[in-house]
Amino acid sequence: MKKIIGLKIIKTGIGATSAIWLAQLIGLKYSVAAGIITILSIQNTRRESVLIALRRLGATVIALSLGSVVLNLLGFNAVSFGIYLILFIPLAVKAKVVEGIVPASVLVTHLLGEGYTSITLLGNELLLMIVGAGIALLVNMYMPNLEEDLIREKQKLEKNMFDIFIKMENALLDNKKLEIENELEALKSALVEGRTKATQYRNNTFMSGRSLYEKYFDMRYSQYQIMLYMYKHFERFYRVTPGAEKIAKLTYEVALSVKGKIAVETLLLDLEALREAFKHSELPVTREEFENRAMLYQFLTDMEQFLDVKHLFKSSLSEREKEEYSRYYDLNVFPGK
Repeated sequence: MKKIIGLKIIKTGIGATSAIWLAQLIGLKYSVAAGIITILSIQNTRRESVLIALRRLGATVIALSLGSVVLNLLGFNAVSFGIYLILFIPLAVKAKVVEGIVPASVLVTHLLGEGYTSITLLGNELLLMIVGAGIALLVNMYMPNLEEDLIREKQKLEKNMFDIFIKMENALLDNKKLEIENELEALKSALVEGRTKATQYRNNTFMSGRSLYEKYFDMRYSQYQIMLYMYKHFERFYRVTPGAEKIAKLTYEVALSVKGKIAVETLLLDLEALREAFKHSELPVTREEFENRAMLYQFLTDMEQFLDVKHLFKSSLSEREKEEYSRYYDLNVFPGK
C-alpha cells in the first residue's frame, strides 16, 4: 500500500507539471487549471482513471453549454453563477458525471472572469479539460504488477488455514482447549487484503466481471466463514470419543488439501465413508457421550460444506479459467499452496 501511495505522489507531481507545460505550449489561457485537473484525475487504477476522465469530459460539455446560456442571459455576475450551479448540479447527478462538477465549474468561472463567451474561449476551456484528464490517463498507464502481491497474500492465508486445521486436529486428539483467535483474525486480514488487491488487479487490466483472483479470494472467504462455525463446536466438546480420532485424521487431510496436496473430491468421498461408519458404530451410552457425538457429527457436516465450497468453485470456472487456474495455481508455480 505504501508503495502504491508513493507512486501516486510521484505520478501526480510529474503529471501536473506536464499538463501545465503542455497547456502553456499550445497557448491556452489559465494553463494552471490543466495541472489541477490532472491532480484530481489521477486514480488508483487504470479503469478508474478512464471512467473519471470520460465523466469529467462529459460534465465539462454540459457545464460550458449551460454556463454560456445562463451567463449570457442573466449577466456575468455571482448570482448568475449561483443559478448555474443550481441547474448544473442536478443535471450532473442525473447524467452520472458527479466527479466532473467541481473541475467543470472551475472552468465556467473562467467565463465569468472574462465577462464574455466565444468559440475560442469555450474551446480553450474544453482543451484544458482534455489536456488535464489526458495527461492523468497517460501517467496512470503505468501501474505496478500486483500479481506478486496476490501470490503472497494467497500463500499467507493458506498457511493460516493450514495452521488452524492442524490445531483443530491436535485439539481433537488431545482434548485440549482450542485457541485460534489470533489465527482467525490473521486469516480475515489476509482475505480482505487479498480481495482488495484482486479488485485493483482487475481494474488495471480492464477485465469484465470478476477476475479469477477475485473468485478465488471469495471462495476462501466463504470457507473462512464456515471455519468460524467449526471453531464454535470445540467450545462444547467435553472429552475425546472413539470417533474423534477418525475425524482428526480427516481434519489433517483437509489441512493438506488447503495446500493442494489432496483433491477435495477425494476428501468428499472419504468424508461420506466416515459418515456411514458413524451410522453403523456403537451408540453412545451416556448423555455426555451423546451430546459429544452430536457435536462431532455437526463438525463433520461443516467440514463437508467447507470442501463443497472449493468443489463448487472449481466446477464454476469456464474452460479458459480452468486452464488459467491450472497454470497459475499449480504447486510448481505457487509453492505455498
